[in-house]
Amino acid sequence: MTKYLLLLLLPLMTIGQEDFDQVLFEQYDRYKENSIETRRFKHKDIQPLIEGLGEENGFSVTSLGVSIQGRSISMISVGTGEADVLLWSQMHGDESTATMAMFDIFNYLKENRGILEGLKVHFIPMLNPDGAELFQRRNAIGIDINRDALRLQSPESRILKAARDSLEADYGFNLHDQSRYYNAEKTAKPATLSFLAPAFNDEKDMSEKRGDAMKLIAMMNEVVQKHAEGQVGRYSDAFEPRAFGDNMQKWGTRTILIESGGHPDDREKQFIRKLNYLSILTAIKGISDQSFKAKSTKAYWGIPRNDRKLFDLKIENLAFPYLGATYTVDLGIIYDEIENNNHSDFYLVGKIVDIGDLSTHYGYETLSAAGFTFKTGETHPTILSNFEEFKELDIPQLLRDGYTSVSISDLPPEIKFVTAPINVIDISKIQIPRNNEMPRSPINFGKNPTFLLLKNEQVAYAVVNGFVYRIDGPVNGVKNGLVE
Repeated sequence: MTKYLLLLLLPLMTIGQEDFDQVLFEQYDRYKENSIETRRFKHKDIQPLIEGLGEENGFSVTSLGVSIQGRSISMISVGTGEADVLLWSQMHGDESTATMAMFDIFNYLKENRGILEGLKVHFIPMLNPDGAELFQRRNAIGIDINRDALRLQSPESRILKAARDSLEADYGFNLHDQSRYYNAEKTAKPATLSFLAPAFNDEKDMSEKRGDAMKLIAMMNEVVQKHAEGQVGRYSDAFEPRAFGDNMQKWGTRTILIESGGHPDDREKQFIRKLNYLSILTAIKGISDQSFKAKSTKAYWGIPRNDRKLFDLKIENLAFPYLGATYTVDLGIIYDEIENNNHSDFYLVGKIVDIGDLSTHYGYETLSAAGFTFKTGETHPTILSNFEEFKELDIPQLLRDGYTSVSISDLPPEIKFVTAPINVIDISKIQIPRNNEMPRSPINFGKNPTFLLLKNEQVAYAVVNGFVYRIDGPVNGVKNGLVE
């Protein structure tokens, strides 16, 4: 054995599984690819990284073809073993968490290829570059690639099928993002990662290979639980005959689905990216040394199912007046991402998505409104001349005085939101209300939630664009107010 090979194998020879994953987690920042730190990156942003890998010893880059709009789709391979592992990400263009993790994994493998003993691992980082360009799910002609495994109408679909067939891949990792509003069933914890060993028929039959996928997931789940306890879900195994994951399993590839969901204070999914890195490298090591075989399928079935009962903000026991009566309800509020024109950044719009008894639901943040008095915020009577005047306002004092919005007569059209906890009314867009209309409820399904909560006749909380601003609180996580 050469000195070089000995150095490569050293991590495997000296570190057991428990220590291995702990070292992975602790040393992550050493390998993180710092040129990508937000979800909205494009094909041109990762191409230099892919081309650079082609110059790395032990890595090879293969051009698999091009997307509908002519963007290249590449596969990066590393390792020399006989067992082939195929990982593909971003078949949905707006699901980029695992793509970021792949580049972290590449950096790790540059120094630690001993983990690949017996394996050759193949990565397709961005299967849908046209969708990534617009940060949208579907490809350039509107096809969901993950529903095109049978007809293969899209070139991206044909590329993935051809890659799987040419490799006769032994293992496949189908890497996606899911909504941040999934939770682990019957808990308030988000399904930060969800796993699935897809079914290969309507009957959801078991096979040895599907059982292997379940055992690999059991191994990954053990590791993730150390850093996100209770935050793993089991994705539905309802058979979808058009989907790639289900068909990969059917075609004989042991297939694992990983869905990246939500985590508190991680909208750009940087911690979730780290969990992808950790779980995928753990699985690769488990395949290499076959240690995953010791896990049980029972542990897989013990993972709680995905549920969808999570809001960004849940307000409990809110009492508000309407037409002479008082109603006490819970509110479920989410924050929609509104993108800029080049799909590189976003602001948030709060929206009420449920009203009523939400005792079976949860929130990333929960506020009890019991004992507080509801008050509709007002618009300050002074109309500001320009945005520079807005910058001079004492916003906390305005909120204390009962104002949740201000008006500006000459607002530049490029300003779509403000970073202060107050909404802005663009005078040029005001519509004169029609007479004799039934007054609207101050709380409306599907509408933006902005109001005040008073204690002893003093404003204690301002809910502005669905964010909670604590008038005298030290920390206030309001991302933005709206321009209306």
